[in-house]
Amino acid sequence: MAGDFQSLTGRKIAQAEILATVSIAYTTPANTRTYIKDITVANTTGGGVDASVYIVPKGGAASTANALIYTSTIATKAYLHWTGLQITDPGDTIQVLGSGTGLTINISGAEAV
Repeated sequence: MAGDFQSLTGRKIAQAEILATVSIAYTTPANTRTYIKDITVANTTGGGVDASVYIVPKGGAASTANALIYTSTIATKAYLHWTGLQITDPGDTIQVLGSGTGLTINISGAEAV
C-alpha cells in the first residue's frame, strides 16, 4: 500500500456471538488498515467459558502464533476487557473461538483509508 493514509474514522468494528468453532468476526477491507483499540468479551451464561481472539494475517489460520487473547476464562456474568493497539492490513481477519456458547464480543477502533 503506497502513500499515507489521509482519513481515520472511529467506529464499532465488530459485534458478534462467539461460537465453539473458530469464526471470523471481522475482515479488514481492501485499501484499508484497521486500528483495534478496545475489545470486550461478555459471558452471558451461568458458567465460566473460555474465549480466544486471534489477529490472523491474510490467508492464514487461527493459531497460538497469532493469538491476542488465548483461552482466557470468563466467569459467570462477567467480562474480559482488552485495550491496546493492534493494526491489521487488508485481508487480515479477527477470528474468535469459545469453549461453549454464551459469549459476545465487541471490538472498536478505527479504519484508515
